[in-house]
Amino acid sequence: MRSFLRSPHRNVSVAALAAAVLLGGAAQAADKVKIGLLTTLSGPGSGLGIDIRDGFQLAVKQAGGQLGGLPAEVTVADDQQSPDAAKQTADRLLKRERVDFMTGIVFSNVMLAVGPPVFQSRTFYISANAGPSQYAGAQCNPFFFSASYQNDSMHEAVGKTVQDRGFKKVALIAPNYPAGKDALAGFKRFYKGEVALETYTPLNQLDYGAELSKIRASGADAVFAFLPGGLGVNFVKQFTGAGLGKEMKLFAPGFSADEDVIRAVGDAMVGIFNSSQWAHDMDNAANKRFVADFHKEYGRLPTLYAAQGYDAARLIGGAVQRVGGKLEDKAGLRKALEAAPFESVRGSFRFNTNHYPIQNYYLREVVKDGQGRVTNKTVGRVFEGHADAYAGECRMPS
Repeated sequence: MRSFLRSPHRNVSVAALAAAVLLGGAAQAADKVKIGLLTTLSGPGSGLGIDIRDGFQLAVKQAGGQLGGLPAEVTVADDQQSPDAAKQTADRLLKRERVDFMTGIVFSNVMLAVGPPVFQSRTFYISANAGPSQYAGAQCNPFFFSASYQNDSMHEAVGKTVQDRGFKKVALIAPNYPAGKDALAGFKRFYKGEVALETYTPLNQLDYGAELSKIRASGADAVFAFLPGGLGVNFVKQFTGAGLGKEMKLFAPGFSADEDVIRAVGDAMVGIFNSSQWAHDMDNAANKRFVADFHKEYGRLPTLYAAQGYDAARLIGGAVQRVGGKLEDKAGLRKALEAAPFESVRGSFRFNTNHYPIQNYYLREVVKDGQGRVTNKTVGRVFEGHADAYAGECRMPS
């Protein structure tokens, strides 16, 4: 997938580059497009980054190793789920590899650390997962686009569901990092009952014995747990093992009840309701092709992370094609990205003024299907054309 040719436009002077950016049409088509895919490939969150990587690379493979008609050189790197390590690797991708786009970060604390140097370099960041409230609101940036969601939104859909289903007293648990805070803020934005317990745990915590004791003592009739990847696997196993599933209903965002968690937990997942902007059973041509090709390529059903990685690649490809491969035409690329010129696996997709999606959110239930698989089934739509809560705070720089 990698090419070692060097683009002629890489050696132009700063003045010439500025002129090309201003004139747009004067920019020359590049001979390839370089992507820095920096994601979590080790530790408890590695499954999420692996799915983003695999979804992105599937889209490139389907396009014959190209994005937008240009050969695609994808440099994959592990951020180690560490803001400091991610900043160092991002610096290498930006300065030595001189990538045209960056993508792949899973965790919002890592995204908030990497964002400033990416934006300062005038490199477009296409998020395949992390959607911090900061970049949706006051810190919105013309070089940041989310091909996933804003952190609060998926949790808002669960909050509305729990409210509509009449649960009176809820216990909340999430990791203590920016997305965890956004998650519970989103849930409470639409749930108006009593919050019996609100607890934040370390991002690397895998033993929830103390928290489960507090949840049982809270008297809650429902639990909302945002614990992605391996965190969610351990929590659901321990929740079920403690017999709490017989006392209270467990709800989750899609992250905590997706196919990766289901594969690891098994039958104990059946009956858990969760929200997502995407599901593998969505009935549209792009999604059917994606799910079939992903299963054929990797031997497993895709998660929402894989779907977001796939859409991020297709968004980049559509924008590159729209500007005729003129990657130094930053103004043209921004307009192309804002137009979202691709067919999303989630169906309807468009950007708000803050470069976050306006999209539908769905309720899924973990079931045992006709093939005997434990998997998600879409059971309804919670929000249609939903915009995030922070867009009004964004004053997008020109």
